[in-house]
Amino acid sequence: MTRLTLTPTRLRWAAALLTIASLSACAPLVLGGAVGGAFMATDRRTSGIQLEDQTIELKVSNRIKEAIGDQGHINVNAYNRRVLLTGEVPNESDRAAAQQAAAAVENVDNVYNELMVSLNSSFSTRANDVLLASKVKATLVDARDIISNAFSVVTERGDVYIMGLVTEREANRAAELAASVKGVNRVVKVMQIISEDELARKLPRPANTSTTTQ
Repeated sequence: MTRLTLTPTRLRWAAALLTIASLSACAPLVLGGAVGGAFMATDRRTSGIQLEDQTIELKVSNRIKEAIGDQGHINVNAYNRRVLLTGEVPNESDRAAAQQAAAAVENVDNVYNELMVSLNSSFSTRANDVLLASKVKATLVDARDIISNAFSVVTERGDVYIMGLVTEREANRAAELAASVKGVNRVVKVMQIISEDELARKLPRPANTSTTTQ
């Protein structure tokens, strides 16, 4: 018999998985050090951009529904004004219409159209995607050489899409880690690349611990 050992990290993700499963099979997984304002402080996007991304997701979803109705199963994720569309639509016409609707939304900089022309995915497939996304994120958390909360992970039919505002080194490492997870079909990098200098400017400065000697 094989025994599964749950580390503290995996225990946290097991609990998170139950919550996520009740919401959406393809909800993006983003890990931060806390919640609310404290989480925003750890994100490389400004708080304004984070809120704007949430607004973009809502507007894009509404525009797509207006364009093609309830056809298909479409997930919308936005990161730093870049929109990722995943899921299934009945035909190429709906696929193109969904992209046009997303691109027309104010403040959207780019649209990554990963929609498939296919029947809608099954409940079991979506449940597996949730589990797979949690495994990928846990792998990123366990890694010592990247900051996991710099990435957003979206899964669809076993394909893993990684979004984020990261350096080329971080992007390649995250993709490598994601590809190592059993069950991942392919890894798609939907990340905005910044330089190491830009990253240094975004990272919080260490607290000043110097003292004045009288």
